[in-house]
Order: sequence, then structure tokens, then C-alpha cells
Amino acid sequence: MVAPHSAAHWSAIESASPTEARAVQDERLREQLAYLAGRSAFYRAKFAQAGVDPAGVRTVEDLAGLPFTEKHELRDSLAAAPPLGTHIAAERAEVVQIQASSGTTGSPSYVGLTPSDITTWCELGARALYANGFRPGDRVLHAFGMSKGFVGGLPIVQILQYMGIVDIPIGAEAGAERLLRVQADQRPDALIGTPYFLVYLAEQAPEIVGKCARELGVRAISVGGEPGGGLPAVREKLESLWGATSREMLGGTDIACTYWGECGAADGMHFLSPDLMVAELIDPETGDRVEPVAGAQGELVYTALRRQASPLVRFRTRDHVVVTDTDCPCGRTGYKIRCVGRTDDMLIVRGINVFPSAIKQLVAELTPGEMRIRPDFDGHSTQKPLPIVVEHPDSTDAGLRAMIEQRIRSALNVKATVTLVPAGTLKRPDHVKVALVERGGPA
Repeated sequence: MVAPHSAAHWSAIESASPTEARAVQDERLREQLAYLAGRSAFYRAKFAQAGVDPAGVRTVEDLAGLPFTEKHELRDSLAAAPPLGTHIAAERAEVVQIQASSGTTGSPSYVGLTPSDITTWCELGARALYANGFRPGDRVLHAFGMSKGFVGGLPIVQILQYMGIVDIPIGAEAGAERLLRVQADQRPDALIGTPYFLVYLAEQAPEIVGKCARELGVRAISVGGEPGGGLPAVREKLESLWGATSREMLGGTDIACTYWGECGAADGMHFLSPDLMVAELIDPETGDRVEPVAGAQGELVYTALRRQASPLVRFRTRDHVVVTDTDCPCGRTGYKIRCVGRTDDMLIVRGINVFPSAIKQLVAELTPGEMRIRPDFDGHSTQKPLPIVVEHPDSTDAGLRAMIEQRIRSALNVKATVTLVPAGTLKRPDHVKVALVERGGPA
């Protein structure tokens, strides 16, 4: 167990001045690149092919001279040199844990961890969950999936134990009945999982345990794993149902479990760890750097620091974010973001980029039912209106249907055709992330 720095922050670096944080970051960046030069065949070859000398990178600003690392390169690396690819930078005997991505586009990505890497992951995660309101001495009901090597499983257990928090590792695969009965019996203080699954759990509580979720003792909720936890309508629903605070966090298997965390201001997730990673914001079309000022949008690119087994440099996540602010009353100095979606999820309707989470927010403001986008086209682009299915108790309500279509047209400049279906028609969330885009038939 590691003690928090203060009542307000897990680590002192969270409130460091930009000058202090950058000095630490620059020093550790030089250390990481020197380590890669000696230990990573993947990066030696990559930098040589690009004609760049990593020794010339002295500051974060100099990173712009290095090439991006793309997801397909990691897949090729893993295929060429199993089990952990040519980008492994530690000896096989040093690796004590292997995590896997979801593998939604083929084989999962596999990420190796040394004991030092596990500690780094735990420190990154502790800062995020502490910002979310989790505290040493709490007991947490674990409602992320515990199987398949996902980072929402064992790494969350390790982070919570590192913080001095008791994890009750039931896992989403156990189902709503088991989770709710454990919550009713054990009454843990906190709950962690994907936002839509936790909404679903709360809705099932009266039938399964005979009590409203807000009577079951939860004080703080941390959500992640899919876009939506930061949408006002989803947050308000979670907080109303559970009678608890709900805050968002963000991470990704290739870099760490979780490393962005939302504080009590509830208006975006802070960058918390300049000493353990570099986060760049880029224009996804040009690759140029974007200054992270309030209102800026772009794609997140990461460079790991203090990483041994599977370190990455300028890794393109395809996560698209908007910067919500650069100041915060909590005293944390890292800028704040909201993730609006991934390149993989984005749809293009008559030339306009649309993220499903944006449509979800607009629909949720008008009706609480589940919503799905059902493309009637291949790929991501269409010239036709976007087909959307929305649950509502009265599926003949033409006024609501027209209101949703108008709201989407007005806010996003996209035409949609809305079909209302009875409540309970669409598939409910379970241990698998909710897919707001459904292809290939009814729910």
C-alpha cells in the first residue's frame, strides 16, 4: 500500500507547476529513449528507417521529429516475433505478467509487464481513481469484466490493492443478479465498471434485491471502458439511480490500465502523470501538434516513460478528445479532456464526421431508453440519412420521433431517420462494452 500525498491529490506531481512538471518529463524522456536505443530492436530499426537519431530528442518539443507508432505496426511486430513482438525491450525472464486488448479487429495485442511496470501502472491508476473519489480503506465492487486478460480485470485489482482499497472481484461476467446480491450483502462503498452496464445494474436492483440501488450504500462510482460516462445525461442517470458521485476515467491497454481521471469538478478528465508518460494532442489529418487549450480538439498520442517491457513512442491511439479546461479549483495543473469517440467508431454522413456518443447524448436528453445506430451501408460513409433506433414506451409517438430527428439535424447538421421501438427491445449491456453502432440485423 502507498499512502496518498495529501487529502486532495494522490501524488505531488498533480499540482506541480508546468515548469516543474516539464523538467521532470524531459529528463525521463531522455532516459526512456536511451533505454530503447539499447534494448528495443523495433525502435532501433524504426528510427534508422526514418533517418532520425533519438539521442537528439532532449525535450518533449523534440518528439515531433520522431515518427508515430501505429497499431498495425504492433500487430506486425507481434506476428513476426511471438509472444511479445520485436518491440519487447526486456528479457523474457523479466516479464511477470501479460495483458491483452479486446482484439475486436483480430488477434488481441499482447503487452508485457515487469514488476517495475506493474508498479508504474498502479501509480498511474491510483492517481486516476483517487481523483474519481476512491480512498484508502474503501471497499469496491468490481463490475468490469475479469476474464480474457483485459486491463479492466487484474490490473484494476492491483491498483486498488496498491491504494489500500479492498477489491471484491466478482466481475461483470457473473451477471446482474450476482453483482447486486454481493452489493446488498457486503455494501461496498464504491463501484467500478462501464457506464451503461452500471445503469443497467441499478435498474435491475428493485427486482433482484428488493431495494433501489441508492439504498445499497455506494458513495462513489468510477466509469470507463467506453465513451459515455462523461455525457451529462448518463452521469445524471447514474448519480440519481445509485445516490453516489459518478466520475470518468480513461486508459488503454497499450500504455497502461487507466491514467486520466476526473475530479469533483466533473467537467473533464485531468492529465495526471507528466512524470510517467507524455500525452500529445495532434490533428488526426495532418499529424501536426495541437496546443491543449480550452476548446481544442484532436487525437491523443502517447509516449511511455519509466517503461521496461513494452514501451511505446508516439503511439497513435485514435482516441478523439476535446480539451474542456486548463484550470481547475481542485488544484491539479494538468489540462482536462472529454473523449468524444474513436476513429474506428466515427461515421461520415454526407461528408460530416459524426461520433455515436454525440448522437447518444442528444437522444438521452429527450428520452431515457436505449439507442442504437443501425447503418444500412458498408464502411463508415453514407450519403443517405442515418438510421437510428430508439426505445420509448409509446413507439407510435410521432412527435418524439420528429423531435429527435430535428434535434440531431440542428446540433450536428446530419439528417437521421428515427424508428421508435418498445422499451426493452434492444439488447441490454453486460460484460461486453455497449456498441452504439449495430450492423447485421435486429437486437
